[in-house]
Order: sequence, then structure tokens, then C-alpha cells
Amino acid sequence: QVQLVESGGGLVQPGGFLRLSCRASGTIFSNNVMGWYRQAPVKQRELVATSTTAGTTNYADSVRGRFTISRDNAKNTVYLQMNSLKPEDTAVYYCNYQWRAVGSWGQGTQVTVSS
Repeated sequence: QVQLVESGGGLVQPGGFLRLSCRASGTIFSNNVMGWYRQAPVKQRELVATSTTAGTTNYADSVRGRFTISRDNAKNTVYLQMNSLKPEDTAVYYCNYQWRAVGSWGQGTQVTVSS
């Protein structure tokens, strides 16, 4: 089992920035995918960004160019640098770990973009 703990969410003004962090613990397999998903109150959960252990990344069109996902494999930690934040980025952000059929979710961290 893998446990994920997110941090870094909060309230920020439009145009501002936040950096989310997710630390994984437990049995971590090397060739995994970690990423960030988000869910607004009345919307489906959507992919934000993912990254493989090797560093291959994938971004949602809505965040590409503004958000950057990165990993520190030695620390089993994934980050999401969120720049130029917009009100529509407001959501609960969830960290995800996936290895084959084994997946885990973090508890979520709230990001609110508002003036």
C-alpha cells in the first residue's frame, strides 16, 4: 500500500502562484506514474498533470504552460508548480500514484483562486 500526503494548497489571488507537494510512503515501485488531479464542486475529477519515474510528463490543455509537474524520486515526492492562477483553477487537488493495477489517492488539498 502507498500513502500519499499533499500540502501547499491555500487561497491565492488571480495571477498568483502556489506550489503543491505530495509525498508518497509505503511500498513504492520504481516504474510508476504520479500525478495531480482536481475536482471542483460540481464538476468531474480531471487530470491536471502526470509524470512517470523517467520524467515523461502529460498536461491538461487548460494548464499547459502555466503549471509544471516535477519529481524527486529519491524523496518519493511529486510537486506541482502552479503559476498564473485563474479562478477556474479553484478545486480540490488530489495526488495520485499508479503502478500497474495498484493505485492510491491522497486526501486532497484545497486551492482557491479569488480576489
